[in-house]
Amino acid sequence: MTDQPQRVNRFTPRKSRCRRVAKYLIYSKVDRMRWMKTLCCLAALGGCLPLQTYYRAGASVAQLQSDQLACEVKALKDAPVANQTRIGPPKYIPARKHCNHAGKCVVKGGFWVKGDIYIVDVNAELRERVELQCMARRGYEPASIPACPPGIAQSAPPGVTDVLPPLTAQSCVIRNQNGTIQIVTRG
Repeated sequence: MTDQPQRVNRFTPRKSRCRRVAKYLIYSKVDRMRWMKTLCCLAALGGCLPLQTYYRAGASVAQLQSDQLACEVKALKDAPVANQTRIGPPKYIPARKHCNHAGKCVVKGGFWVKGDIYIVDVNAELRERVELQCMARRGYEPASIPACPPGIAQSAPPGVTDVLPPLTAQSCVIRNQNGTIQIVTRG
């Protein structure tokens, strides 16, 4: 019951499986809350992030969307989803030292928690490369267009980009409320 030869003051029963599971769920809930806060922050910053898209000056937005859909379908056929279930490494919850009001301390041993189970699509990277290659064959290249500063976004006349204009270092994008975009050149 003890690691060292000394007098045992009291018997402490081993923690039940339920208590270990409860502690695991508490730690997991904290992790989930961190993820939720991170996702909320990213959603709030969505309007500030650059637009990642394929680009070919002079192409219509409708043609871009059609070509991208065709390439996504081709990539999905050539590199289908291949999910694998994996288990992460176990986590060790370290021992804790508990002291009473008299100053006597007891170290309660740590415990292991099973690793998280997660799913990985092993073809995801290949599928992205197939899509990129397909779009390159159609004359598109990946582009990152910065979001317009709020002052420019408010002063620009409302509109929707139907034909992709030539990009310059001064180009920026305004995301409209309905999901459409407007590419403008800062002057």
